[in-house]
Formats: sequence, C-alpha cells, structure tokens
Amino acid sequence: MKNVRKVYKMGEERIVALNQITLDFEKGKVYCLLGTSGSGKSTLLNLIAGLEKPTKGEIIFKSAHVERMSEKQLADYRQKYIGFVFQSYNLLPSLSALENVTMPLIFKKIRKKKRVARARSMLKSVGLADREKHKPSQLSGGQQQRVSIARAFISQPAIVFADEPTGNLDTKTTFEMMDLITKMAKENDQTLIIVTHDLDIAKYANTVIYIRDGSIERIEDNPDPIVNKDNPDPVEMPDIKIQPN
Repeated sequence: MKNVRKVYKMGEERIVALNQITLDFEKGKVYCLLGTSGSGKSTLLNLIAGLEKPTKGEIIFKSAHVERMSEKQLADYRQKYIGFVFQSYNLLPSLSALENVTMPLIFKKIRKKKRVARARSMLKSVGLADREKHKPSQLSGGQQQRVSIARAFISQPAIVFADEPTGNLDTKTTFEMMDLITKMAKENDQTLIIVTHDLDIAKYANTVIYIRDGSIERIEDNPDPIVNKDNPDPVEMPDIKIQPN
C-alpha cells in the first residue's frame, strides 16, 4: 500500500477514514491491525481485499494494481487469492457445515465429488468430522467459527483476513481459534491479516500495526509470537491444488 487515503462524503461533510497509509505485507507472515472501534482498521482491510476503492493511493498485489481493477477483476482477485474469517461467521443458515465449506470450490468450478472430499478433509482438520450434516443453528459459536475457518482455507488463498474472528467467543474458545488459524496459515505459507482491538490476539502476530484515527500510530515487530505449544502435531490439511475442470 502506497500513500493510501480514504475519504467518505456524507452530505457536505468529509470524513477521513484513512490518511496516507503506506504498508508492506510479506508472504507467510501474520499481521495484526490493532485499534479501537472507528480507528480505520476495518476500512484498511476492505481496501486490501478490494471491497472498497481508495480515494487516493496505490494497492499493489503481485505487481497488479488492485485500485485500478474492474468489478469483475476484483471478484476474480478475491476468488483466487483471498479468504475471509468473520466475527459473525457469515454461514448460510439453510446449508449444512459441509455445504458451507464447499462454497468457494463451487465458484472455482471444481467437480462435486472432488470438492466434497476436500470439504470433508477440511472439516476433519478443524475437528468437525462428525458435524458435517449439521446446519449452523445446530452448532455452537465455536463450531460455527471452525466451519468458517475451514471455508476460508479450503482453496488455499494467498491471503486470509480475520476480521475480529473471536469477538463472539469465550476466552477458552478464542485461544483455540487463534491457535488453529495461525497454525494453518503458517503451515501453508499464507499471509494472515487479523483485525482486532484485543491485545491478547495481537500477541499471535509477527508484526502489529497500531492504528488510531485513520493513521498508523506505530509498527512493532514481535520476535516471539504465540504458537500452539499444547498441540505440536501439524494440522492435517487436504491436497487442495485448484485445477478447474
């Protein structure tokens, strides 16, 4: 990101959500965008993900300018390179856990047999092999978030965004989810960008970016991020090299 600025117009009023943001994100690292509500951290995430366009500045991914992309190009960019884990899970209530996890592969035109096999493997990886037929209303908050994590990682996107991923969870489940998300990202050499206001969550990141009033207050590298010491075994990940059929 180079000199990114985002201004919203509300009538005659202009609200500066982000002001002169310049950041570099490296492959395989965990980043935390840390700030209070209204600081601009979610706007920053939306810009990187191509959900909004900056008022000024450049957002460059693999030498491509995200801010110049058409709506179709942005949709392709998100489909190919981006995964999301949301605070509110955003699962489709009428679909089973298995069906929710397969959704990204449907858009990639993966055949049903292959995508179901991969989704089952992903659910096993997040500890929900026995819940594949359950709908979201039949799952606890922690289980729903595990389904959301499986869906975000199923197509091995280059970047995974976690927007307040533990905001609706109790303390024990919060750390279980953070262990799972960071472990999966690191083992697959993915970039993980976490948006949070929680200092405990920030301890999982390699780099913490403090945001206040739309500006970067400071950037701190964390030489000793939290790792899941209680479970040293690798997360079992399915083979999900995507080759559309």
